[in-house]
Amino acid sequence: MKSEGPTSNDLPTGEMPAIRPADSRVTITGAEVAAEAAGIPVPSPTVDPETLLPHWTEEPTGQMPAVLKRDEPVSTDPLDQIPAPVWREDETDYTVHDEQIGQIIGNVESVDPLDIELDDVAVVEVPVVEVPRPTPSRAERLRQSDQKLLKNRATRTAPPKDIRKATVTGILAALFVVGVFLAGPIPVVILVSAALAAAIAEIFAAFRSAGARPATLLGVLATIALSIGAYNRGEAALSLVSFLFIFAVFAWYLATPTKFDMLDGLGVTVIGYIWIAVMGSFAMLLVSPVNYKDRHGMAFLMGAIIVTVANDTGALFIGRIFGQRKLAPTISSGKTVEGAIGGLLTGLFFAVVVLPQIHPWNVGAAALLGLLVGVVAPLGDLFESLVKRTLGLKDMGEVLPGHGGVVDRIDGLIFVLPVTYYLVNILNLG
Repeated sequence: MKSEGPTSNDLPTGEMPAIRPADSRVTITGAEVAAEAAGIPVPSPTVDPETLLPHWTEEPTGQMPAVLKRDEPVSTDPLDQIPAPVWREDETDYTVHDEQIGQIIGNVESVDPLDIELDDVAVVEVPVVEVPRPTPSRAERLRQSDQKLLKNRATRTAPPKDIRKATVTGILAALFVVGVFLAGPIPVVILVSAALAAAIAEIFAAFRSAGARPATLLGVLATIALSIGAYNRGEAALSLVSFLFIFAVFAWYLATPTKFDMLDGLGVTVIGYIWIAVMGSFAMLLVSPVNYKDRHGMAFLMGAIIVTVANDTGALFIGRIFGQRKLAPTISSGKTVEGAIGGLLTGLFFAVVVLPQIHPWNVGAAALLGLLVGVVAPLGDLFESLVKRTLGLKDMGEVLPGHGGVVDRIDGLIFVLPVTYYLVNILNLG
């Protein structure tokens, strides 16, 4: 279908196109306004032609553009009174408003917070509320169920102590010990070594009954080695044997194929060694010819045994007769304050009466030993009671009728031996 309008092949007619006044499209120079072509009056422009800039093709006039003044709302800020910016050409234009600006700024009050007087500010006291501190909590140490320490505690009991049987056993034991001392230092060394080995074996057996895993064989061998070494080499054997023992125990548990708790194994082994082997070795240091000549050490060890036995016996009988106040109710319910005082007085009496008869003891040294034994021996007894209560045991063993085990008989003496050794050295009795 052919269009009725002109095409690109038609010849020009010479007519000008008409545009509308509001047409925003590109205008055509020389075109007539559509309203004028139609005879409709066109309104005059809304912008004053005099205020328009001259056409860019006209010659320059040299005039400077003016900044129109606009009506602005009245402001209460004094800084707003500064005149609007103007065109500046010479030097005076830069200083014309300096005086006015200085006056305005001078009339403005300072709002610097540092200029505020503290006396004019109301001070409000805020009560201090103490917030309670949270109670620190420690994570519970977990153990394997098959290796839990003390899992079998309070399972072993013993009948009440038979005083008659205990007295008979004590007398026979005393006669045996006196006979060994009369036989010479070598039988004493054998007796002490055997007693210490039996004691540490009892302790390790008690720990095993509660679920611990001490190195019993190493403990017994180390105890015997330390006893012999202390007798032959004196104090030098303590550090050497102890170092070798700790090293051997580490190797022992490192080679253990099964999983174990460190405290249940290494801990109880070292505790037993220090308690029995190290503290008991002071008996060997007392009888050692390296430390004391002419068998004076035999007298010192005999004095320690006599005073300790007297202290234990006096505490037992006086406590049973007059005991009212518990000495340490959380550790041992059978020990009383009256028994401890009675034991101290009994030990002091035997020390002053018997020990001066044994050379080189004198009354002063014997009395001092009696006082020290009255304090130290109950501590050794309480320490063993603490261990037995922890393990749930009444006695460590049943070797001695009426007394229990070997540890039950020498618990106080174990603590007395180091005190006697250092007392003799301080007083220079040897």
